[in-house]
Amino acid sequence: MEELTTDQYLEGQILLIDKPLTWSSFQAVNKLKYALINKKGLPKKFKIGHAGTLDPLATGLLLVCTGKFTKRISELQGQAKEYTGTFFIGATTPSYDLETEVDKTYPTEHIDEALIHETVKQFLGEIDQKPPIFSAIKKDGVRLYEHARAGETVEIATRKTTIHEFEITRIALPEIDFRVVCSKGTYIRSLAFDFGRAMQSGSHLTALRRTKIGDFNVANAIDVTLFEEQLSK
Repeated sequence: MEELTTDQYLEGQILLIDKPLTWSSFQAVNKLKYALINKKGLPKKFKIGHAGTLDPLATGLLLVCTGKFTKRISELQGQAKEYTGTFFIGATTPSYDLETEVDKTYPTEHIDEALIHETVKQFLGEIDQKPPIFSAIKKDGVRLYEHARAGETVEIATRKTTIHEFEITRIALPEIDFRVVCSKGTYIRSLAFDFGRAMQSGSHLTALRRTKIGDFNVANAIDVTLFEEQLSK
C-alpha cells in the first residue's frame, strides 16, 4: 500500500477496501476514520464516506472517499457494478438472503440447465424490481427493515433497474453461481427472489461479492484491518 500524507488524505483519496463478511459498510468506514485520526493525525471532523452500501452478508469492493473527494461520491455511486454470488434454488426467506430463516420451500424437479439459461434472458436489460422488505429504503420516514422487524406489512413500489450482463458460472443444484453487471440501485437479493419465481420455484441469495464499481476492481482493494496495520504514525 502506498504511504500517503495527512495532506493527501485531506485533499482527497479514493480508497479501495475489500469489506469483510458480517461488517456493515458504516463499520468499515468508521474503522478507517479512526485509524486515520489516530495514526495519521487527521482532524476528528475530516470528511470520509463510502460510495455505495454493501450489506453485512456481502463482501467485496467498497469505495471510500476522503477529504475533497467526498464530493465525488454521487458520481461514483452512479457507475455500473459487478457482483458474483450464489442463489439457493427451491427455498425463499423473508429477507431474500441468509439474514432470515427459510419460510417456504418449492419444487425443483422441473429445473434443468436449459430452463436456467432461458430464464436468465428475462432479466437482461431494463427490468422492474421491487426492493426487499429488509432494506434501508424509507417508507413514510421509516426504514423498510424496521417495518419488517415489527411484523408490519407495507406496500413497496417497483423501480426501474438495468441488468447489463447476467452470466451463470456454475450449476450444482440447489446452488447456482452467477456474475451480474448492473446499474445503481439494483438489489441482487431481489434478483435472486425473482429468478426463482420466474422458474416456478423459489430462490434466495446465499453468497454475494462486489467485484467492480466502474473501472475499480476488488483485485486492487485492501482489507480494512490490513489497511490499519500498514498505516505508519
